[in-house]
Amino acid sequence: MSNAQACRIVGVHERTGRDWRYGRPEGRKKRPRLRAHDAPAVAVFTRKPRKTRVEVRGDSRYLGEDERIHIADRLREKATVRAIAAELGRSPSTVSREIRRNRHPVSGDYRPHAAHRRARARRPRAKSGKIATNLRLRDTIQSWLGLKWSPEQISRSLRLHFPGQPEMHVSHETIYQALYVQGRGELRRELTKALRTGRTLRKPQRRPDQRVPRYPAPMVMISDRPAEVDDRAVPGHWEGDLIIGKNNGSAIGTLVERTTRYVMLVHLPHGRDTSTVRDALVDTVSTLPVHLRRSLTWDQGSEMGLHDQFSMATGMPVYFCDPSSPWQRGSNENTNGLLRQYFPKGTNLSQHSREHLDAVAAELNGRPRKTLGWETPAERLAKLLATAA
Repeated sequence: MSNAQACRIVGVHERTGRDWRYGRPEGRKKRPRLRAHDAPAVAVFTRKPRKTRVEVRGDSRYLGEDERIHIADRLREKATVRAIAAELGRSPSTVSREIRRNRHPVSGDYRPHAAHRRARARRPRAKSGKIATNLRLRDTIQSWLGLKWSPEQISRSLRLHFPGQPEMHVSHETIYQALYVQGRGELRRELTKALRTGRTLRKPQRRPDQRVPRYPAPMVMISDRPAEVDDRAVPGHWEGDLIIGKNNGSAIGTLVERTTRYVMLVHLPHGRDTSTVRDALVDTVSTLPVHLRRSLTWDQGSEMGLHDQFSMATGMPVYFCDPSSPWQRGSNENTNGLLRQYFPKGTNLSQHSREHLDAVAAELNGRPRKTLGWETPAERLAKLLATAA
C-alpha cells in the first residue's frame, strides 16, 4: 500500500505515517518510535523485504553508524552501490553520495567511523539569525516597528529602500520570529505592543483535526442526507439561509422548498442570535403540513447553534453543508439573488414588516419558473398538496 492508503486505514495523518516509517530528523522533538510489538498499526507501514536486505537501518532518515560499517564491509567485497543500497533499503543515490562526501580526502578509502564523524560535523546546527548579526538591519526594523508598521510593510520597504543589498532584506516571517521566539533576543520584546494584535505570544493556529466544534450539539453533514433529497422527487425538503443587511446589523431568513422552489421568508426584526433564529424558524415552519416538514439544509452559520432544539420542536432534521460550498444549496442561493431585487444590499432589513415579507414571498411564488416547466411555485405546490390529499 502507499503511505496515504495505510494512514487512512490506521487513522493517522500522512506525516505521522512517514515519521513512523523513516523517523524524524535530528533537532525536532521526536516521540518514541513504535515497534511491531507496541501497536498492530505498525504492520501496515512495514515494507515488503527483499531477499538480500540487511536489517541495519536506523530510526533516523539519516544514515547511522551501523549502516556505514555495512557500506565499508561491502565495498571491500567489491559490491556495487545498487546492491548495497538494496541491502540497506536505501536509495542508490543516498549510498553513492555518502561514499563521495565522507571518504578519506587523501587516500579515497571509505572508513565508517571517520565518515560518521564527518557527517555529524556537517549536520546543520542552530545559528544566529540575520537580524541579530546585522545591527543596521536590526535598528531599521526597530525604528519602523516603533512607527507601528506591520512586519509585511517593513519587509517590502526594506527591498525598496535598500535595493541591491540582500543583507538588508528579510521576510515578514523572520521579523515575527525575532519578536516571538524565546531566547533569540534579536528584537526587543516590548515592540510586540506596536503590532496591531498587541499580542506578546503568538497565537497558534489549530489543525483541522484539532478545531473546537462549532455547535454544542454535533452536526449532521449533507453527505448523510437521504438520497430522496437529491433527486427532488419527494416534496418537503427545504434549504435555508440568511440575507444580511447594512453593517451586518439586520437579517431576513429565507426558506426554499427543493421540489417546488416555494419560498418562505422568516421575519427577524430583533437580530439573528441563535435563540431568535430558532424561535422564528419554528414559528414559520409550524405553519406547514407535517408531510412538508421532512428536512432542512443550512450552511454552517453561527445562527444555527441551537439546531438540535429546532429539530426537536418541528421534527425536521437539519443537515449542514460543507464549508465554502454554496452550490450545495443551489436553489436557496438562486432565490437569495432574486430577493435582492426587493431587499438591496447595504439597506436596513429590520424595517420591513411581517406583512411586507409575506407579500414579497407571494410575488416570488407567483412567478413562472423555467425549471418548473413555466409553472409557478404556488401552482406546483398546490398540485402536490391536492395529490397528497
